[in-house]
Amino acid sequence: MRYLFVTIILTFFMVGTSNCQTQSEMNKVAAEDYKKADAELNKVYQLIIKEYADDPTFLEALRTSQRNWMTFRDSELKMKYPDREPGWYGSIHPMCVSYYMAELTNERTAKLRTWLTGTEEGDACAGTIKPKE
Repeated sequence: MRYLFVTIILTFFMVGTSNCQTQSEMNKVAAEDYKKADAELNKVYQLIIKEYADDPTFLEALRTSQRNWMTFRDSELKMKYPDREPGWYGSIHPMCVSYYMAELTNERTAKLRTWLTGTEEGDACAGTIKPKE
């Protein structure tokens, strides 16, 4: 399964940058992909806030979770690309960072989307996730 995911990401990378001619253009495409992923995350987050507006306890937990996730995301990036002297990672580095940030953001969005799509009726472990209608 992990290899399938890596293959999909690499295919996405190849398709997304296949029309680019320079590293600068590829960096720009990757940055745009991250911006789109971040915009989708924010959209889903706002929809959850609206959907659960009557549950302030959940909303506070959501906000805390999101702040913690942002710390986790930044820590993951730092672990993958620790601070090194300039040029260590090469000119491809901004592209790699953007694609990794997009990957982490898309994973978070998928996780949060569960609060919008709901869970099966009778799922005793659903917690705050509302049942599907």
